[in-house]
Amino acid sequence: MHVSEVEIEARDLSPFAALVGPEKVAELRGAAAQLREQMAGRVIWNVNSTATGGGVAEMLRGLLSYVRGMEVDARWLVISGDQDFFHVTKRLHHSLHGSPGDGSPLGETEHNMYDATTSRNAEDLLSLVQPGDVAILHDPQTAGLIEPCTRKGVTAIWRSHIGSDHANEQTELGWAFLRPYLADAAAVIVTREAYLPSGYTIARTGGSLLGRVMGRFFRRGSPRQPNALIIPPSIDPFSAKNQDLSHEAICDILMYAGIIEHHDGEELAPVYTREDGSPARVNHRADVMRLGPPPPADAPLVVQVSRWDPLKDMNGVMRGFAEYLHNAQQSPAHLVLAGPSVKSIVDDPEQPGTMDGLIEEWRELPHGIRGRIHLVNLPMADVEENAVIVNALQRHAAIVVQKSLQEGFGLTVTEAMWKARPVVASRVGGIQDQVKHGDNGRLLNDPRDAAEFAATLADLLSHPEEMDRLGQRARQTVIERYLPTRHLMDYARCLAMVNGHRRNGA
Repeated sequence: MHVSEVEIEARDLSPFAALVGPEKVAELRGAAAQLREQMAGRVIWNVNSTATGGGVAEMLRGLLSYVRGMEVDARWLVISGDQDFFHVTKRLHHSLHGSPGDGSPLGETEHNMYDATTSRNAEDLLSLVQPGDVAILHDPQTAGLIEPCTRKGVTAIWRSHIGSDHANEQTELGWAFLRPYLADAAAVIVTREAYLPSGYTIARTGGSLLGRVMGRFFRRGSPRQPNALIIPPSIDPFSAKNQDLSHEAICDILMYAGIIEHHDGEELAPVYTREDGSPARVNHRADVMRLGPPPPADAPLVVQVSRWDPLKDMNGVMRGFAEYLHNAQQSPAHLVLAGPSVKSIVDDPEQPGTMDGLIEEWRELPHGIRGRIHLVNLPMADVEENAVIVNALQRHAAIVVQKSLQEGFGLTVTEAMWKARPVVASRVGGIQDQVKHGDNGRLLNDPRDAAEFAATLADLLSHPEEMDRLGQRARQTVIERYLPTRHLMDYARCLAMVNGHRRNGA
């Protein structure tokens, strides 16, 4: 098999009433009832390239559990590919971000390689999907599945989670590669309007209430150009990564994982609650590269959690923190750069090389600074265990950083904001939609400017009351804009629109 299904547990929406109010929960349930009627006997399939690691997998796990809890038949499939396929799709990932990546070509050879893998996955996919189903296909890895799905009578929607604010030669190269695959899609969904490829026009949605709502994010293309929708992501506040943790649980989890100092003889209870409600304990430890002991439990931590991806600029975070320490020699702060175990994410072949480059640069730092910088490979044997370690690390952080050079949205920013942590992040991509500089976080005008980053850290770490104010405003922003209740309603409207067009023969 080239396609595998991820099992999803159904979960109830009721806990969201305390966050967004019972009226919004009731509205979403009403939309789900209409969708059940429209989709009777049909399935909504979500297809991506990995079940673990990265924001897409995390969003799908949360969103689909609530969809199933509303008795809508939604399922999750993961395609497979070899190293060459994922090299091409990683190159496309960089290209849509406006970056050359490793500079490798995206020509006929790469198209042929991409098509061969897509064909093998399509054989399995078409044995599962049925005419009338809906397939939501995520990111460049799945674009080649649009035409086979459409040919079978499946409504294919392509969802891109990446993009660049500014078109350049690289973005044009990426879209030129993907555009032929998108022509048969019923819709293309992107996170920001700037991420749309050129040529899309505003839809004429009419004067109805649905039309006015949809007009905020719906565009209609030409006969050979799919409809386009703008839907921002969300986080699940009740997942293992975002659930509330006591101060004692946070410290015990981080001590057990080996991220902060644990004194011999201290009894630890690194426990949390799984998403199915059962109790669990952290059993695996992180693989940490450090010089000297872990940070003391009371040391302020500056934390960035992300994939080991060049666009996340872990090296730049390290340089900026080193400059901060050089200028503030009495600071007790430590830096933790954390990501998934480097060989655990099958669709991202760049991780080991990126990590090697980071370690090489870390080894060149002065001993005093190197002892304050900890490179953490988080265990991935258990998805929820990994998530709760990230949760504890973000909640323990004095400041959470996301100093990306490019960023489609930045769910780690949303996660930190939900936990009321002050965020320092780059003024790029979807981060700009979340963080209002000086109101609910700090934005770096130039993510490559180590001095600007160092000065921002110095200012915040010397003003704890300001960090608390930013964190509280950040949490409120997430409640208002980035929870699954809003995200699922956007998808419900999308599917209502697509189903309406299908019934009308459009």
